[in-house]
Amino acid sequence: MQNLSVISVNIWNVLISLVNLLILTWIVKKFLFKPVMKIINTRREAIDADYAQAKAAREQAEENRLNYEAAMSAARQTSDQIIAEATRTAEYRSNEIVAAARDKATDIRRQAEADAELERKKAEDDMKHEIADVSARLTGKLLEREINEEDHRALIDSFLNDLD
Repeated sequence: MQNLSVISVNIWNVLISLVNLLILTWIVKKFLFKPVMKIINTRREAIDADYAQAKAAREQAEENRLNYEAAMSAARQTSDQIIAEATRTAEYRSNEIVAAARDKATDIRRQAEADAELERKKAEDDMKHEIADVSARLTGKLLEREINEEDHRALIDSFLNDLD
């Protein structure tokens, strides 16, 4: 039975061991667990702050991207409006220039027609004066002598030669 005494359980030893375990657990918890947990919590808070900063930076970057796209869209619209306005202005100016050129061409044509009409009237007047002079000369020659057929032909030939 000696073997049984080695295996036997002593209640006092078990209680003392249990009290030792509780004291060691309390010491570890008081002096080791709380400071370690405090360090872990501090690190966790720092990591959470870093994540929050990263999230805020990402949101700010997204907001900046959206603002940039909106600004680019507004710039495109503004440039399209400027181009459209410049095109309208150029078209209007072109139409004005073409209309002014047409008016000037019409005025020049009218002036040329008026000048041609004046020249024609002047030529008619000159011709009338010439005819009157020739008629007066012819009448004078006719009155000087009596005209027969040969004289008549000669007079006409003479008249035609004077016109040249």
